[in-house]
Amino acid sequence: MMRSTVVFYATHLLCVLLSVVCVVLVVHWNSRYRGGFAWDHQDKQFNWHPVLMVLGLVVLYGNAAVVYRIPLTWGQNKQPWKLLHAGLLLLSLLFAVLGLCAVFDYHNANNIPNVYSLHSWVGIVTTALFAGQWAAGFGAFLLPCSPMALRVFVKPTHVWMGSIILVLSIVSCISGINEKLFFALKKNTNGTVPYAQLPPEAFLGNSLGVVLVAFGLVVLKILANETWRRPEHRNEAGEYRPLTSDES
Repeated sequence: MMRSTVVFYATHLLCVLLSVVCVVLVVHWNSRYRGGFAWDHQDKQFNWHPVLMVLGLVVLYGNAAVVYRIPLTWGQNKQPWKLLHAGLLLLSLLFAVLGLCAVFDYHNANNIPNVYSLHSWVGIVTTALFAGQWAAGFGAFLLPCSPMALRVFVKPTHVWMGSIILVLSIVSCISGINEKLFFALKKNTNGTVPYAQLPPEAFLGNSLGVVLVAFGLVVLKILANETWRRPEHRNEAGEYRPLTSDES
C-alpha cells in the first residue's frame, strides 16, 4: 500500500509538471511567434483561442479529473472534494467557452468561415459534450434531492464520459495546432520558413502536441488504476457505493 501511494504521488507530480509545461509552451508560442494577445478582432485576438482551449479543455479538466485519486483526501469528508471537482470543471468549461468566443468573434470580424474544418467539428462536439456532462453531473451528484438510485445509475457513464471528453479534447487541440502551423508557415504567402522545413515555431508547436498527449496518457493512467480509486465508505451519506455481489 505504501509503495502504491508513493507511485501515485510520483505519477501525480508528473501530471502537474506536464500541466505547467503545456501552459508555458502554448503561451510562449503565441506570445513569441504569433505576436501576443489582445481583444481587437485581429490576429492577436485569435491567439487567445489555443491558450484558453489548452488551459481549459485539457490542463484544468485533466487535473480536476484526478482530484478524487489523492490518497490524503480519502479519510476526509468527500463533499468539499466534490465541490472542488465541480468548481474546477466549471472553470475549465468557462475557459473553453471564452476560447470559442475569441475565435468566432475573430472569424466574424474578418469574414472568415466558421466550423468548416474537422478540428472545429471535433472542438464544438467536445465542448457540447463537456457542457452536458457538467450539467448532468451537477444534477445527479450535487443536488441534495437527487435519489441514490440515480447516482448509482449515472456514475459509470459519468466516469466513462469524463475519459472520452479528455481524449476528444486532446484530439481537438493537437489537430488545431497542426492546422495553425499549416496556415501560418507558408513561404510563398507570408515569407515564413515553410512547415515542412521544421523551423523553431513548428518544432515548438509539435512539442506542445507531444506534451499534451503525454499529459493525457498520465491522467488516463491515474484514472484507470483501481488501487488509486477513493474507497467508498458507508458513512458517506448520499454518496455512491458500488454494489457487491451479495448486495445485487
